[in-house]
Amino acid sequence: MFNTYSHERTIGVECPGKGNCRSALLERVALIMKYKTLKTIKFLKTECGVDFLLRAGLGQELLEVYLTKELYNTDFFEILIFRKAQGSLLLNQKSISITDNTIVFISPFQKRQWNLDDKDLDFTFLYFQEDFLNDFFADKLFTYRLLYFYQLDRPLSLLVEPKDIDNAYRLLLEVKAELKHITADREHVIRSLLYYLLMKLNREYAQQMQLPLEKPENNYAYQFKKLLEVHIKDKQRINEYTSLLGISRITLNKAVQAQFGVTSIHLLKKRLLFEIESYLLHSSFTVAEIAHTLHFSEPQHLMRFFKTQTGMTTSEFILTYQNGSNGKNYGRKALS
Repeated sequence: MFNTYSHERTIGVECPGKGNCRSALLERVALIMKYKTLKTIKFLKTECGVDFLLRAGLGQELLEVYLTKELYNTDFFEILIFRKAQGSLLLNQKSISITDNTIVFISPFQKRQWNLDDKDLDFTFLYFQEDFLNDFFADKLFTYRLLYFYQLDRPLSLLVEPKDIDNAYRLLLEVKAELKHITADREHVIRSLLYYLLMKLNREYAQQMQLPLEKPENNYAYQFKKLLEVHIKDKQRINEYTSLLGISRITLNKAVQAQFGVTSIHLLKKRLLFEIESYLLHSSFTVAEIAHTLHFSEPQHLMRFFKTQTGMTTSEFILTYQNGSNGKNYGRKALS
């Protein structure tokens, strides 16, 4: 069904000249070894028995994945529709309560740990890879238009009415049936069903989270969000992103506020804070090594940034998380 492997992210190190290559390589290897080994589940369409990088089905088909207590991630997007469930999910360092009529949204490489009761567990799932979906809808920014993916400000779950769960169930089972059906028009049918479901969920998410859902004047906000995912480790200034986009800071801020209801600097700080938190909890890096990796000029600058955004020191953050307070917002202040 899926391929699993121990995943350790690589770290780019500049090698300006031949004399420095060996020391740069040794530094790179030393940093890689400090990452805690994490299992990654990869989507392989040949093993899933489908022709697309897309899969829909009933939870019973992959029950062992969701009953494990192991921390892991995947290289694909997931939408999980729970008709009946009791338990919790640790996702993005926060705890999500899983109850009847819950929908959960998970982006690629988000670390998660399930704690579900298998009694009466009833859910369905949708998996897909980003490039597949963007190509499928001929829109390279499609996944970034969906408010529930790559979301760091709002919850990654919805509690909906039973009738909405039933409708989502029906649509996903139709997608599942079409994937097995080899007909000339199945691609069009799947595209229609999938687009309808994803956009309905996007509308419901926007309504519940009180987010704007207006037709954009341009794609700058979505392009910025995509660039943050690619460059957050080496670019932490708004002017670096406006240069990549070829627009002014005012234009970018206007676009981001119109689409996401926050400022561009807020999105940048939120994404950078999440990266720091991930290093603190899922690697053996010291604060100094994290600061170096994320291009802070001094460790003190990173610690000052972290304290300003969370109201805690890095040590207090780790201790709070380890004591089981990860479902709360760590006393986090509003990001300016």
